[in-house]
Amino acid sequence: QVQLVESGGGLVQAGGSLRLSCAASGNIFRVNDMGWYRQAPGKQRELVATISRSGTTNYADSVKGRFTISRDNAKNTVYMQMNSLKPDDTAVYTCNAAVNWRAYWGQGTQVTVSS
Repeated sequence: QVQLVESGGGLVQAGGSLRLSCAASGNIFRVNDMGWYRQAPGKQRELVATISRSGTTNYADSVKGRFTISRDNAKNTVYMQMNSLKPDDTAVYTCNAAVNWRAYWGQGTQVTVSS
């Protein structure tokens, strides 16, 4: 069984920063793409950022220049540094990872940005 466990969400003022982490654990042979999605109240879930095993990154236009995704393959962990946060970034952030060629999701972590 594989689990993704997220941490690092919370409440922050606009302009502040947060760092999210997501660690994969369990019977892991290989972790390929990892990423973060978010869902705000009343909105559809949207892709925020992804990173391949080799480090190729992809960002939503709304977070380019403010968010940075990275990973530690030895720890099967993905991170997302979020700077210059805006109230529009308020959402539940969920980690996604392709582990052993299957997609897994974390439980989600709340990020709230106050104005």
